[in-house]
Amino acid sequence: MPREDRATWKSNYFLKIIQLQMQQIRMSLRGKAVVLMGKNAMMRKHWRNCCLISRGNVGFVFTKEDLTEMRDMLLADKVPAAARAGAIAPCEDTVPAQNTGLAPKRTSFFQALGITTKISRGTTEILNDVQLIKARDKVGASEATLLNMLNIPPFSFGLIVQQVFDNGSICNPEVLDITEETLQSCFLEGVRSVASVCLQVGYPTVASVPHPIINGYKRVPALSVENDYTFPLAEKVKAFLADPSAFVAAAPMATATTAAPAAAAAPAKVEANKESEESDEDMGFGLLD
Repeated sequence: MPREDRATWKSNYFLKIIQLQMQQIRMSLRGKAVVLMGKNAMMRKHWRNCCLISRGNVGFVFTKEDLTEMRDMLLADKVPAAARAGAIAPCEDTVPAQNTGLAPKRTSFFQALGITTKISRGTTEILNDVQLIKARDKVGASEATLLNMLNIPPFSFGLIVQQVFDNGSICNPEVLDITEETLQSCFLEGVRSVASVCLQVGYPTVASVPHPIINGYKRVPALSVENDYTFPLAEKVKAFLADPSAFVAAAPMATATTAAPAAAAAPAKVEANKESEESDEDMGFGLLD
């Protein structure tokens, strides 16, 4: 049986790796969604009529469940990945201060990377946290070697939601972060803006009419207080103005508790003043002498 050419072997091997990495995600989504992976050329050709933008290694997740829940499940399933020299870092990586357990002969290697170390009990110890890789920078050979020696996988493999296709509409994944509270807040803010503009220009709308009605109703009790005309709400206002203490039940208790320490402190203050006056008289002159 003739052996397949190297390009075909690489392509098949790459697809095998993807399939193995996707098994964990497929297991977590079993019964809720279907994950479809394939060659990029075939994906683009099939979805070209739907105007979906597909760049890089792409896949599709089909589901009838809540999209926000599916997004969170996809982002939670990630596989740690080691740093490879020449790869573009998807995120920054910081090496924490630690005892590396490496022999002291590795000190020069750390110095070349600008990492401060010391020898502690026959091993190399990193003194401070060091930002080794920045996001979207190319990983160097020295950085990759160091991370592999420290057994630190700085990156991870997983799916990232790029677009949402729902009922013929294409949306950015940020729409999945919109909650009912966000919509309610935006709606109320719009209502307040409409009411403010309408009140300013004197144009009545459903949003602005309640405000002048309430303000006018507030003036009615004020007028009733100034004359003999009365109605139930005005009677409550007049009763409150006549005897405010009757509407405050907790006020007498609070007054009594605060008055007692004040009464107890008053004699002490008077006695202190008497003592100071007596001492001044003993010395033969007053405070103003």
